[in-house]
Amino acid sequence: MMVEYVIVVVAAMLLVVMVHACLAAPTARRAVPVLLAAFAVRLVVHVLVIRSGGLEYGGDNFGYEMRALQIIELWRHEGFHFVGPGELSSVASVAVPLHVFAFVIYLCGGPAPLACTAVVALLACLLCVVVYRFARLVGADERAAFRLLVITAFLPGFVLHTSDMFKDGFNAFLVVACLGIATSNLKRFALRKVLALVPLLWALWHVRPYMVFMCMLPLLIGVARIKRALSPRSLVVFAVLMLPLLVVLQGVDQDGPLAAMQDQLDRGQSEHVRLANAEGGSGVIFDDGGNAWSALGPKLLYTLLSPFPWMGGSVALQLGKVDTLLWYWLLFHAFQGARRLWRHDRRLLLILLLFVVPGSIAYATTMSNIGLVFRQRIPIVMVTSLLSAISWSRTGPCGRPAVGPPAHRTASPADSPPKLRSSHGITR
Repeated sequence: MMVEYVIVVVAAMLLVVMVHACLAAPTARRAVPVLLAAFAVRLVVHVLVIRSGGLEYGGDNFGYEMRALQIIELWRHEGFHFVGPGELSSVASVAVPLHVFAFVIYLCGGPAPLACTAVVALLACLLCVVVYRFARLVGADERAAFRLLVITAFLPGFVLHTSDMFKDGFNAFLVVACLGIATSNLKRFALRKVLALVPLLWALWHVRPYMVFMCMLPLLIGVARIKRALSPRSLVVFAVLMLPLLVVLQGVDQDGPLAAMQDQLDRGQSEHVRLANAEGGSGVIFDDGGNAWSALGPKLLYTLLSPFPWMGGSVALQLGKVDTLLWYWLLFHAFQGARRLWRHDRRLLLILLLFVVPGSIAYATTMSNIGLVFRQRIPIVMVTSLLSAISWSRTGPCGRPAVGPPAHRTASPADSPPKLRSSHGITR
């Protein structure tokens, strides 16, 4: 028990160190109290809400804890090593979180849900730092980016799913980090950034494999570094050219990653899996004749906008409406931010949309349970909210104030958005 508390304290201390290492000093001084509060809130929710039985929610967290204990048993017999699906089939698609939990439990000498939650909370708070830097990178000013950091830290759905041994925090962190590197490469290419993607993509493959392919097109754009602004026609041409390429690669790659991704998609879209997931209070069944691609419009609406205010259901579903109403507000500002970014840098907008749009469609074709989609769309909410930060900015994506000459900025170069020439004399 003592070791478990030590890990909690070490995680909090590491959070402070990482914030100061990743942010400019003035911003770090403001961010540390916010993120320590967000860290503490997750521990409180873990103890008083999830593990106390006050909210009947979850299931995966307890399953992951049992699998982590199975990994420890293998370590005791065969030594420390990476346990793959060949040794333990239940680790498939969740190996990285399970190994992290197993290591923490091993250090504590037994089940340690609080210590494991502290590690998840640390990752969630570091994601807020990544979101801040990402927002600055796409052109949000310091004030708007910090607002987004605060909102991300306390987004109810994100808090709930990073307050226990869930894998959603791992998934969101890796996705946003990969897209942030792609955007950074678009601004200034560096081989070290490409090399940094390798461990991130490997880890993402062992958290949610299909997310690797959702990130692939933005990553390719980041590496290709498209120079000129893209017109709507060129975007269509790009999409048309990419589709046959993916089909060809799928035909060649019969047993590799693409085949594994297709197998996952087929399994998620199968009628019996969707009907099984629809069981329970938050299940949704569409009149699609068993075809996952039918009724795509209503499925997209449910994927992106549910739970709706008028819906009944469990206590967890009702609490999810608070998160959804905040998501509506973010989405409204995201449309405004997208319009501004379209005028100033369509390449950046393309990076974000190439993740948000295909990801939304993929989830829509597997839509059957509001509770599941509520968790799965967390990365989509994170990436879309970057556009909201642009809308909140008092400066345009070019980094200049609304009126007058460029203002003196005290932020460090790492926090400052790159200067882009505006097509208008005055930016909003």
